[in-house]
Amino acid sequence: MGSYIVKRILLTIPLLIIISLITFVLINLSPLDPAVVVLQAQEVPQITEELIAQTNKALGFDQPFMIQYVNWIMAVVQLDFGNSYVSGEPVWSLMGPAFMNTLKLTLVSSVFIIALSILLGVICAMREGKLLDRSVRGVSFFLTAMPSYWLAAMMIWYFSVKLDLLPTSGMDSYRSYILPVIVITVSYTGIYFRTVRSSMLSNMNEDYVLYARASGLSEKKVTLHILRNSLQVAVSIFCMAIPIVLGSTVVIENVFAWPGLGRLSVKSILSRDFPIIQAYVLMLAVTFVLFNTLSDIINAAMNPRLRKEF
Repeated sequence: MGSYIVKRILLTIPLLIIISLITFVLINLSPLDPAVVVLQAQEVPQITEELIAQTNKALGFDQPFMIQYVNWIMAVVQLDFGNSYVSGEPVWSLMGPAFMNTLKLTLVSSVFIIALSILLGVICAMREGKLLDRSVRGVSFFLTAMPSYWLAAMMIWYFSVKLDLLPTSGMDSYRSYILPVIVITVSYTGIYFRTVRSSMLSNMNEDYVLYARASGLSEKKVTLHILRNSLQVAVSIFCMAIPIVLGSTVVIENVFAWPGLGRLSVKSILSRDFPIIQAYVLMLAVTFVLFNTLSDIINAAMNPRLRKEF
């Protein structure tokens, strides 16, 4: 198992290098001169060619592309993404707190998404075709198709404005988590529980289930065996749920004024703050790669045959 983990981690290194290069290239493909963007963000009244040249030299934009990339990636490894064009503050001093706020919201939401997906998936699989199964699938389809921003607005109107029970914005206490978590959970549980249900139904028709029942095992133990084998399929989806939620909180954070990455990224895009945009894109891409690697490792731990095939 140890050698498998090492090999799998080593495979991520060239992928991360490619991702970092693409991120750096995309930002540099902007038609705007970075020096002009910096000067505009600093509200310089008159931008001259001489001032642009001085800014390019001061920020290293006058160096060859590969030298710029190597210098940038060496700094990124040390969590140094440069300074914001708008405020002049280090990017990580802005990204760090925002990332932690988004991560808290993501982890709480993911726990509810995974727990509800497994619970609903098992219940619907055990009641296949019955009223409960059809009702849960129908309601989940309706809720999943509902735009998250509309659902968030309706919940703010009802629970915050009409009933005055929950805060409309910010993250002052645990009560601030309730509405955003509900919206995120509703948006994704309807997708993931169907995967668990489908995997459960597929495993229920396997020969080992027939043999287990013929051997006299209780229905509870048989169901646990089916669930364990079913989760081998679902574990990859659940692992990827965290980076997916992390990257899709932009709308929710802006609706609820949550001080996280999504809100910061929108502000940065509107103000053309390239270093923050660059760091945000790279951070999300790296998160997807790392959680994909984690899902492969968990699957290999649950199924030894995968380690032999690697």
